[in-house]
Amino acid sequence: MTDLMPSVGYRRNLPVSDPESLVDVELPVPLPGPNDLLVRVEAVSVNPADTKVRANVAPADGEVKVLGFDAAGVVVGVGSGVTRFVVGDEVYYAGSVGRPGSNARFHAVDEHVVGHKPETLTFAEAAALPLTTITAWETLFDSFALGKGSTGTLLVLGAAGGVGSMVIQLARALTDVTVVATASRPESRRWAEDLGAHHVVDHRDLVASVGAVAPAGVDYLISPFTAGNIERYAEIVRPRGHIVAIDEPEGLELLPLKAKSISWHWEFMFTRPLFLPTDPTQHDLLEQTARLVDQGRIRTTLTTQLGPINAANLRRAHELVESSATIGKVVVAGFDR
Repeated sequence: MTDLMPSVGYRRNLPVSDPESLVDVELPVPLPGPNDLLVRVEAVSVNPADTKVRANVAPADGEVKVLGFDAAGVVVGVGSGVTRFVVGDEVYYAGSVGRPGSNARFHAVDEHVVGHKPETLTFAEAAALPLTTITAWETLFDSFALGKGSTGTLLVLGAAGGVGSMVIQLARALTDVTVVATASRPESRRWAEDLGAHHVVDHRDLVASVGAVAPAGVDYLISPFTAGNIERYAEIVRPRGHIVAIDEPEGLELLPLKAKSISWHWEFMFTRPLFLPTDPTQHDLLEQTARLVDQGRIRTTLTTQLGPINAANLRRAHELVESSATIGKVVVAGFDR
């Protein structure tokens, strides 16, 4: 291992069309802390969180900020306090927004948020899963408090996206809820149906289309696109129902939900890494997900693979994600040196 490693980062908040929006750099290989793994990164995936940080979070003056949350790779070093992993383990994880990212040849990550990679998946296939799996899992089993035998109706907006794809799969694998997914394009509808949605409806007339398959309303709703939809949600969610939002709309007004006593939840998968750093929940759920994958009950959501990991390919991946038209996940895999 050399002292420097190829990495991709940015110095200024620029549109992805600008060649300087993401650049190739050489940075020191990180030293793992007591609870850290040092991972040789083999694949990363790009999420809306990556594009939002690149566009809005300015690096410190003169410094390069390295992005990247989802990653899969091989453990090449461990901190003195690590108990769950050994050198040579293949792992996957989503990391923390509070630390340098995974768009680098080597990455230091706390073992509490890392899982062993599903044995039946390639590194690229595994890298598609962690962030969206954690978001979906925390939504279903923390916020909605669902479990084995849980019933009711779950509405998944943006079902062909990364999070929606995992919500459908985990809900079908681990609960008995009826899954209603929204999609508008034929290819998005087919994707949601293939993942197990009981019904797929058009989000462009949300109240009428949901009412056609769930006339009594829905018990649970996951919202990745909240702005302008609260009054619609108030119509289609049953009294005492629950909504989880994964976006951050400005000027949000929730009063229309009061009459039905609808509960509102936020889901931010970095809450645990930021505020509960020794909580092993994300490690545990990634381990459970890996078993579900290896049992054939959950599948990867990788649909587009680019490579190798460099600035040009990551700019292309960011561009695809920013289009909001992608189905599943975009992964960038491999280093050419």
